Amino acid sequence: MRSWFRDTTGGLPTTFWYLWTGTLINRLGSFVLVFLAIYLTQERGFSASQAGLVLGLWGVGGAVGTTAGGTLADRWGRRPTLLTAHVGAAAMMLALGLARDLWAVALGALLLGLFAEAARPAFGAMMIDVVPAKDRLRAFSLNYWAINLGFACAAILAGLAAQADYLLLFVVDAGTMLITALIIFVRVPETREAGPAAKATAQAPRGALRTILTDRVYLGFVALNLFAALVFLQHISMLPIAMGDDGLSPATYGSVIALNGILIVVGQLFVPRLIRGRSRSHVLALAAVVMGVGFGLTAFAGTAWFYGLTVLIWTVGEMLNSPSNSTLIAELSPAELRGRYQGVFSLSWQIAGASAPILGGLVREHAGNDTLWYACAVIGALTAVAHLVSGPARERRAAELRRSGEALAPVSTTRKAQPTEAVA
Repeated sequence: MRSWFRDTTGGLPTTFWYLWTGTLINRLGSFVLVFLAIYLTQERGFSASQAGLVLGLWGVGGAVGTTAGGTLADRWGRRPTLLTAHVGAAAMMLALGLARDLWAVALGALLLGLFAEAARPAFGAMMIDVVPAKDRLRAFSLNYWAINLGFACAAILAGLAAQADYLLLFVVDAGTMLITALIIFVRVPETREAGPAAKATAQAPRGALRTILTDRVYLGFVALNLFAALVFLQHISMLPIAMGDDGLSPATYGSVIALNGILIVVGQLFVPRLIRGRSRSHVLALAAVVMGVGFGLTAFAGTAWFYGLTVLIWTVGEMLNSPSNSTLIAELSPAELRGRYQGVFSLSWQIAGASAPILGGLVREHAGNDTLWYACAVIGALTAVAHLVSGPARERRAAELRRSGEALAPVSTTRKAQPTEAVA
């Protein structure tokens, strides 16, 4: 066990651990998104379609945020982008909690998505900057472990807090965002390489956009992630509504969905050894099938234990998918365009975040609950086939970038962060 722990956590840069700590604290307070569908339908009295619209607008804001965040991370810097995004998201979180009318809630969700998701590309680019290529698989697994440790705790605590006062969820979530911003301000230096290539790219955004839009290998990978995300995000939008229709309380949903985080906390750190040396295309295909099966079985669920079983099944697929996805993105991203490439990948999540609740709500209302979950299983199977077909081209592109040295060389982060780097 000592050897396993040393192999899993040893030798990673100090900056990575500050980012990891910020991730854990932020996720410990990530109450709102987990319970937003329940809050909107039960506390605010919105219909399932209206709740789906609000969640969809959160995704629209996120799509704008990730695009802007990726560009700012490359041109302005990772650190100021992260600080601005976290502080702005904290303010919008409080505003959303105080909103009452549908238009105000919708606007709050839109702006919250914009600020919250603007942090993703900068964070991902900074992780790639500071962690050497040989350590990225375990670094991304450790970060994902922190995300889900926080998520598991947040889901349980949020179910209890919601019974006392829903506003408490928004206040705590905003507080953890501000704490994360403080950690970045005090302990995390800027990591963007300010070399000639980076400066040229920063001054030529149109050229950077053209590079991404003509990268068919990368865009194909992003498209497959979009379909996987359409399935996966049903656990936030339609799953709590389905459980509510079966007479299960918000606290029960919190306990059931917490199984997702608990399983990842228990098993995620063993995944790097399990998949190391295996074909990433095969791992991603298997992950898509398992997630599809898990969500497909939701059509037969009606009790808490059965819902819990489906969550455990699709969580296994999620555990296989995440580290393979992260390392592949790192290898497919040219060094001077890391922020923008991260932004485009995050955009697939935001498009799914905008469309998954709307599509899920429409399918559920017009074709039935069972049809929604069967469709998730079919999408999972088709995505798996596409991963097997497109995998060799991705690996060839990653090998080309490795040979050119564009995607592997981490930048130095030895200089200390200066107070003047803070956002004005």
